[in-house]
Amino acid sequence: MTDLALTTSRILAAARRQGSDRPPVWIMRQAGRYLPEYRAVRERYDFMQLCKVPELAVEVSLQPVERLKVDAAILFSDILIPLEAMGLEVVFTEHGPQLPGPVRTLADIQRLGIPDPLADFPFQAETVRLLARALADKVPVIGFAGAPFTLAAYAVEGGGSKNFHRTKRLMHCEPAAFASLLDKLAQTVAATLSAQVAAGAKLVQIFDSWGGELNKADYRAFSLPATRQIVRTLRAAGVPVILYLGGGPHLVDLLVETEADVLSLDWRSDLGEVLDRWGDRIAVQGNLDPALLFASPERIRREVMRIRAQVGGRAGHIWNLGHGILPDTPVEHAQAFVEAAQGNGQ
Repeated sequence: MTDLALTTSRILAAARRQGSDRPPVWIMRQAGRYLPEYRAVRERYDFMQLCKVPELAVEVSLQPVERLKVDAAILFSDILIPLEAMGLEVVFTEHGPQLPGPVRTLADIQRLGIPDPLADFPFQAETVRLLARALADKVPVIGFAGAPFTLAAYAVEGGGSKNFHRTKRLMHCEPAAFASLLDKLAQTVAATLSAQVAAGAKLVQIFDSWGGELNKADYRAFSLPATRQIVRTLRAAGVPVILYLGGGPHLVDLLVETEADVLSLDWRSDLGEVLDRWGDRIAVQGNLDPALLFASPERIRREVMRIRAQVGGRAGHIWNLGHGILPDTPVEHAQAFVEAAQGNGQ
């Protein structure tokens, strides 16, 4: 079996709760500022250039595979790319992304288009195609996009937020309009991920970074239908779907209802408890606290052993952090995590 066949089999087996030689490992935001080689590229190009020039996106996507020896590469891009294609201006600043013309009314929502990924941002699928070719004998490619609620929050708030009050105000005061926004976003995300799969992605992840802001009733009423719409589109194509939701232990039962193959959970959840309750329906991904990568390699190895004990050798586990890797993480500590997860250095 080739390296690619083995690693693809490994991660697909985990996503489908099937046995393999060991759980696979990759790291959210694994191409990023903690890597000196990434910082060297960023000295020459701005962030959007990296996202929109396929050759550059491929270069930085390959860096963690070569440095850390992770079991999968993930497309280097940004979840806001589809929002730009829908008609919203997106500006990346040192303080984070800003959307100068936020969505606040039904008229704003009606003006948004549903883009064709291959026509409106073809560089993303091209990056996946080139990346899959570059990794033809190594590891599989993971595609990704933002979840409807998280994208809606950026669109309505005009950037990040501490309390998402504008988003929730629209949701509570104009629920039909908010549902319409989520439906447009779900169609856009489903098309985006389908284009990535057609270009060579073997599985995909939906990032719902702000989904944990919702209570159970609001998640069930708004986010669940939109997310499930995307999942069903991708699963019909035979591609496993990972759903990441930050700050959401209270929502796990509802996340299962999205029909995602894998729930990517942060450090607030006990993977063993989730598998005890739902292991016949879902696999899990995670969930080491990214801040633990500042501790000693020995401490990192102990934490890996603790999480491994929670999982208890059950099929259906993909190693990852509980959130994206932090920019000032020591590279050697990220390597210690990967090696420990792969069963080396025990």
